[in-house]
Amino acid sequence: MDKNSVIGLVIIGGILMGWMYFSRPSAEQLAIQKRMQDSTLAYVKVQETLATTHKTNKSTHTAGSGISTDSIVNLSDSAKSVLKKSVYGDFADASTGDNKTIVLENEVMKVNVSPKGGRISSVELKKYKTYDGKPLMLFNADSSTQKLTFATYNKSFATDSLYFTPVGDAFILTGKASKSLAMRLYAGSKEKYIEYVYTLTGDEYMMGCKINTVGMQSVIPATKGEIELNWQMKTPTQEQNKQNQQRASTIYYNTIEDGVKKISEGTEDKISFDTKMKWVAFKQQFFTSIIIADNTFEKHTEVESAMEKTSAKYIANYAATFSIPYKGLPNESFGMRFYFGPNHYQTLKKYDVDIERQINLGWKIFGWINRFLVIPIFNVLNSFNWNYGIIILVLTIILKLLLLPIAYKTVLSSAKMKVLKPEIDELNEKFKDAEPVKKQQATMALYKQAGVNPMAGCIPVLLQMPILIALFNFFPASIELRQQGFLWAHDLSSYDSVYNFGFSVPWYGDHVSLFALLMTGSTLLYTWSNSQLMGTQQQMPGMKWMMYLMPIMFLGFLNNYSAGLSWYYFLANMITFGQTWVMQKFVIDHDKLHAKIQANKKKPVTKSKFQERLEQMTKERQQQTPAKKK
Repeated sequence: MDKNSVIGLVIIGGILMGWMYFSRPSAEQLAIQKRMQDSTLAYVKVQETLATTHKTNKSTHTAGSGISTDSIVNLSDSAKSVLKKSVYGDFADASTGDNKTIVLENEVMKVNVSPKGGRISSVELKKYKTYDGKPLMLFNADSSTQKLTFATYNKSFATDSLYFTPVGDAFILTGKASKSLAMRLYAGSKEKYIEYVYTLTGDEYMMGCKINTVGMQSVIPATKGEIELNWQMKTPTQEQNKQNQQRASTIYYNTIEDGVKKISEGTEDKISFDTKMKWVAFKQQFFTSIIIADNTFEKHTEVESAMEKTSAKYIANYAATFSIPYKGLPNESFGMRFYFGPNHYQTLKKYDVDIERQINLGWKIFGWINRFLVIPIFNVLNSFNWNYGIIILVLTIILKLLLLPIAYKTVLSSAKMKVLKPEIDELNEKFKDAEPVKKQQATMALYKQAGVNPMAGCIPVLLQMPILIALFNFFPASIELRQQGFLWAHDLSSYDSVYNFGFSVPWYGDHVSLFALLMTGSTLLYTWSNSQLMGTQQQMPGMKWMMYLMPIMFLGFLNNYSAGLSWYYFLANMITFGQTWVMQKFVIDHDKLHAKIQANKKKPVTKSKFQERLEQMTKERQQQTPAKKK
């Protein structure tokens, strides 16, 4: 290279260095570039996280699950906008908002509505308290879910992560007033939204709810055909005895094809239905939460129940999934209702959708007795505003008066058996070494001559059993007895405790229920008096001990059961004992009865065809027995 070439290269290099120096980016421009790089990296990270979430959760995932654009720091507003649009699509503006609870309140309940998800987050029943005096919550915000799940043209969404805009304010209703609150989830404009409309009346436990879609045909394709409604809650402990509450808690449902059914109490189960559903109830012991379609929920409903075994705070976990029809029209509406309230038979029955069937009044005939006999009498007595212990007393007297003719037949039959007892003892002595069949034939012949039917005393007892069993279901299910005191009992719907051991005794429990002891004592007294009347002590000594043992074994169950039920059984036993004594002492003339029996023995005995066949079968059996011995 010559001198000129070197000089030229130096000049060119200087020019390049000068251009690079004077054209370098300023500090502000470098900061902008850094933010753009961070935005790009954050965007890639969000997409990777969403992809991972979608793979690991095969069910419909919530848009933005675990992702909050506000948590990505040092991003420009434009970068955040890009990320929100990428993650939330048309619902980008609904990804953030104010979650201040909206309170809807009437005379009987307080309903809290959360803008996040637009859901009913908790419900308080104002006229009731828990066993320890706290406000009674059917469910709480941190242990319940209500969300809509749907697919747009390119994503899947669940509304529990999105913010609804309230159209209306919090309100308190009195009287018969009615008011509505709309919660709208906007999809990019005021003309496109999904909406909950909650309607509350001043003195009702029933709350109206409509799910509306407006202008969503450009967001949600009609080919999907449905929107899922997911409803889930943990039911809190409300009663003194958690075990009794769990035994009475379950999910009831009413399908169009099969009617009212339930998951067995205290069990875990998950059931899917390919039929239309009218309502589903998350039932607790004395309260319930029910979702009721104005028409029906479409097919593919699913319910799931599981008992809470580890936490003392909760009783059960309930979940249900419903299909809401969607046709892709500019305006669509699905009507339904929520019932949040007590399991009170008359209150539930007035809605005429069979939701009163979730109150366990007993199977078939026992339920009919409660519905058409016991409940009407109980409601009339309740109108007098008496103490419920007195109401149970009067109810017991009325039922015993209705059963008095049957009771008289029982006592009369027992009196006849007692009159015949000396002659039966003679037959036992006479045939003590003979074959049992001969003694039985002689005894039956004596009954026939005397005109006495040994089974006549059993039939009246059997006729009374349906009422006794019906009331066994009625008292523990009666919310009227809840937290109602009587004598030493503070709550007739639960056990009464006069002494706590501080530890649990197997079979018996950790306390002493005085009503249960009184009931057991009265049963033993009635058993003893009946054995004296029937004269069974000498005839059936083995059965005698069994009759005394059964009430004692039953004590372990009653000790933890409804005090109202034990009080009723105690009264029923004592009234029966008194009726029997009065009839034996003043109504039945034993001398006349004995004379009548002796007169019957002189009459010719006419045998029925059934008796003739029975005697023929006995003779044939006697003839076969010696042959077998040979």
